Amino acid sequence: MVTNGKFGTPGPQNLLPSQVSLYRAGHAHAGALTLLSLFLQVALDYALLPHGVVMPIRLAALAAALLVSGGFFVIAHVPSMRGLLYVGAALVVLTTLTVGIGLLRA
Repeated sequence: MVTNGKFGTPGPQNLLPSQVSLYRAGHAHAGALTLLSLFLQVALDYALLPHGVVMPIRLAALAAALLVSGGFFVIAHVPSMRGLLYVGAALVVLTTLTVGIGLLRA
C-alpha cells in the first residue's frame, strides 16, 4: 500500500480509494488495540474482580482487537459485514470499563 508493493507481500491490486483507507484503518487499529489489549492483560492482574470474570475479560480484550481490525479489512470488500466492527467496539468498551472498575475497587 504505502510502498507500492516494493516491500513485503504484494497486496490486492486495483483497490478503490475507500478500500485503501479501510486497509489503513485496519492496520492502525490492529496496532493500537493490540497495545490496549496488552495493557489490559497487565492491569487485570491488579484489578479486584471475581475470578470467574478475569479469563473471559482477557479473551474479550484480544477478541476486540481482532474483530475491530479484521472488520475493517472485511468491510473493504463486503460492506454488509459491518457488524464485526460493532461487536468489536462493544467488546473494547466492555473490557476497558470492566478493568477500570476493577482497578478502582482495588
